[in-house]
Amino acid sequence: MTPVEASAPLSALQVSRRRVPSGAVTSFLSVAAALALLSLVTAVPAHAATAAKTVVLVHGAFADGSSWDKVIPLLLAKGLKVVAVQNPLTSLADDVAATKRVLDGQTAPVILVGHSWGGTVITQAGDDAKVAALVFVAAFAPDEGQASADLGKDLAPPPGSTSIHPDAAGYLYLTPEGVAKDFAQDLPAVQTKVMAATQGPILGKAFEEKVSTAAWKTKPSWYIVAEKDRMIQPDLERAMAKKMKANTTTLPTSHVAMLSRPKEVAATILRAADAVK
Repeated sequence: MTPVEASAPLSALQVSRRRVPSGAVTSFLSVAAALALLSLVTAVPAHAATAAKTVVLVHGAFADGSSWDKVIPLLLAKGLKVVAVQNPLTSLADDVAATKRVLDGQTAPVILVGHSWGGTVITQAGDDAKVAALVFVAAFAPDEGQASADLGKDLAPPPGSTSIHPDAAGYLYLTPEGVAKDFAQDLPAVQTKVMAATQGPILGKAFEEKVSTAAWKTKPSWYIVAEKDRMIQPDLERAMAKKMKANTTTLPTSHVAMLSRPKEVAATILRAADAVK
């Protein structure tokens, strides 16, 4: 109820121009105030338990915060506060610092979500006291002393690795063909062309930086395995999810599950939010 609506009973009394005893006016206003409060209480949405929680979304390589644009409205509709980090993709330390700055600005418990390279970032940044749960979306989850590049060495390289090329400064890019056929093969061509043109290159050395902590060891975790992922091996994703004893969901998607199956990804994030006290 808005302030204008809350004052409606008083305006009606003034317009009536009737002489009403002051005690009666006081009683009437008290009843009106009680009814106003009751209407506010009964208007609380079904997901009121999530209203005091914040979701912080951390994007991966070859992307930016807009990669969550299909998931964000679904989370907002359930009463969650949502903030997307904009990683510079210049180093693990820089991306962790960018995430920490966002975490520092929150007051409610945080569900920290990472996609792809963002999983390495939240593994390190997730040790923050405000983080109550972690969600990995087709993401790296290194252990203490490991780098992203250390993961999956015992498996055949993912097909998409051949689509990654460095520039003269050591930043890695995906070819337009790689975006369309390996990164987001379940999205329409008109969308993958835009993704290729707007991709965020990552400094290759970042994949060699080791994490000093593994937040998933102490925080409840959820993991979404992308069954048709061509950028990170699905077998590696399953192995990481098993190692962290995560609540695991498997989706028949490309690497960018949050774009091709946003409802299912949002549902996993909501389950993590509902589990947080």
